[in-house]
Amino acid sequence: MYGELIPTGGGDPIPLMKKRLRVGRREGCDIILDFGNVSGHHCLLEIEEGYWFIRDLRSRNGVKVRGKRILVGVRKRIDPGTPLTIAKNAYTIEYDPNELGAFGTPPQEEVVDDFFSESLLSRAGLKKDKKK
Repeated sequence: MYGELIPTGGGDPIPLMKKRLRVGRREGCDIILDFGNVSGHHCLLEIEEGYWFIRDLRSRNGVKVRGKRILVGVRKRIDPGTPLTIAKNAYTIEYDPNELGAFGTPPQEEVVDDFFSESLLSRAGLKKDKKK
């Protein structure tokens, strides 16, 4: 086990069983959050250099870390004990970076994906894919 998502306000902790986890409402997700405000494929949790990172997968209701919404295309580091909101569902994440292989200084807090890999309209979710 690589840590736990602890629901704020009570509930069973959700074990983080793999180094890369898709979170959403659909059955194919690694962590299923069966709430109407959670998108089918809401976000992605990944371990990098011993720390958990989260990325919004263009969800409708977003992801917040420490109360601040993360933009699409940004991976945000989640330190142990950090408040995390998926849609309007609040959690804290608990893990030990040393047990996950961390050493030295933590990796960069925000990692922006290749900015020029898609248009600004696509990044904002305003451009629809053309069907051939």
